[in-house]
Amino acid sequence: MVLDNKVLVGREKELAELDALLKNNQRGVGKTELSRRYAHAHKSAYPGGICWLEVPAENVGIQILMFAQNNLGLILPEEEDLPGKLHYCWQNWSEGEALLIYNDVTDYETQIKPFLPPDLSRFRVLLTTRKNLGSAFQSLPLDVLTPLLAMELLKSILLPRKRVLHEPQSAKARELLKWLGYLPLAIQLVGRFLDQYWEILNRDNLALTKMLERLQRKSLEHRAMLANELINYPNGVAEAMALSWDRLDKKTQEIGLRLGLYALAPFRLSLDQIEDDEELEVWEIAIGDLLNLHLLKGVEYGVYSLHPLVREFLQMKLREYSGADELRRGFVVAIVEAARKIPHQDITQEQVREVEVDIPHIEEVAENLTEYLSDDDLIVPFTRLGAFYKDQGFYPQAQPWLEKGKEIAEKRLDKDNSDVATVYNNLANLYESLGKYEAAEPLYLQAIEIVKIALPENHPYLASHINNLALLYKSLGKYEAAEPLYLQALEIHKIALPENHPQLATHLNNLALLYKSLGKYEAAEPLYLQAIEIHKIALPENHPSLAIDFNNLANLYYSQGKYEAAEPLYLQAIEIHKPDSLPMALIISGSPPGPKNFSTGKT
Repeated sequence: MVLDNKVLVGREKELAELDALLKNNQRGVGKTELSRRYAHAHKSAYPGGICWLEVPAENVGIQILMFAQNNLGLILPEEEDLPGKLHYCWQNWSEGEALLIYNDVTDYETQIKPFLPPDLSRFRVLLTTRKNLGSAFQSLPLDVLTPLLAMELLKSILLPRKRVLHEPQSAKARELLKWLGYLPLAIQLVGRFLDQYWEILNRDNLALTKMLERLQRKSLEHRAMLANELINYPNGVAEAMALSWDRLDKKTQEIGLRLGLYALAPFRLSLDQIEDDEELEVWEIAIGDLLNLHLLKGVEYGVYSLHPLVREFLQMKLREYSGADELRRGFVVAIVEAARKIPHQDITQEQVREVEVDIPHIEEVAENLTEYLSDDDLIVPFTRLGAFYKDQGFYPQAQPWLEKGKEIAEKRLDKDNSDVATVYNNLANLYESLGKYEAAEPLYLQAIEIVKIALPENHPYLASHINNLALLYKSLGKYEAAEPLYLQALEIHKIALPENHPQLATHLNNLALLYKSLGKYEAAEPLYLQAIEIHKIALPENHPSLAIDFNNLANLYYSQGKYEAAEPLYLQAIEIHKPDSLPMALIISGSPPGPKNFSTGKT
């Protein structure tokens, strides 16, 4: 085997650690290229020789015998079998410390254990593997490079031939390295490809821009990602991953393909929700195998992530899989269920922390997998994303999702479908928050008309949409138009909902706020008191809505100069307003907004 003397950029720390592991007589687990460079750099430290063994290529025992004959000059006893000849080799090995490198181990028990020297006192043993061989081995796991070291590696490939990276090329190089996931093999392959074709690619100073665009389009199938024998890389990125992939059983591969549908962000796997123990065991073994082969990475308990190029590999495999559509449909159903956990209004900080890990994957479905959404689930990703962002005050992030939800609902659903009304209502609500009142009003009116046709008379959704239109008119100072709508919404909910339902308290609050704005304090007070009583019965103690109720009544008393009556109510509201239970809208605004019904349609 030929060893070159190039510096291994970005792996200096690991080379030092590998040296320390072997000097301490501990078995190391590294990777092929690092091991090659280590062997070259430390030839003088092993006077007994460095024996490189390609585990998958040929029986390891035979390779040891060939090394002993060719490099050590041993004459093997012909009458002995393989174990006998190996014993002879170990007994007559050249003096001095020796290094045995077993490359690309997949099964320690069958591939390595029978072919280890009986006395390890003068032999150092290094295994390279894609698997996690367990705690019995002192290991040196190789993670991807840091962004800084990845840039150094790319420059080390390009700079010797004066491929200088000026801005904006440096910025584009950072984008390229991020897309490659800072994976050394990918950087080496792409870097060598760039170096080989630099003059023609960079004639307009756009070599890295073109490279990134072409990789994004062709992914692992681009020729830059393929094997390059000239630089000692017999496998391209996809081929290297396939070596691990091909060791997985069919069911584990299917689970891996399902994981490849997640967005490029950490995702949650709730295995504890699988009730059938046989199915649970299949998932547990599959996740374990994917982790051991480094096709999956654990982030924290129950949360995992995929390397960008592993995800590209899984997407490539998914395109070849006959059951891909079924996997996509099942994945979409699971993500819709996660989306339903997003509160449709008054989201708290604690709830944000609970659901935020799911947000990129809900966005992935809403962006790329809408054709696999059933009509019943069609609007759920869009309305819940809208609610998630709007309730935190992130209106620009909410707007495109609600607008896309409107567009797709209008294309796929009947014009009188109640889900179309829900999307109109929620988008109108957002426009109102943005001050786009002229855009909001017709959407509210359309939502009301659709619900009158699509749903039974006096349905709660009709009351919600009417209430929201009333709130808009109140914001515009159109009090005379708002009052009858509030009264209508209140009457519908009295008919449609059980006594002491929280929604009744919402309508009472809204009507009371209107009367307060009109200076009708005596009409407002009993409505506020009714709302408080309903919420005390219907909601848990110290619910955020109670804080709003107390605050509203306190404001009324304050406006009337009843300061002694207002103070204890303000104090009660403050006591309830603890950070984790406080709706994000209240935290952002610093004061309670008027209750607004932000609908979700099907729940």
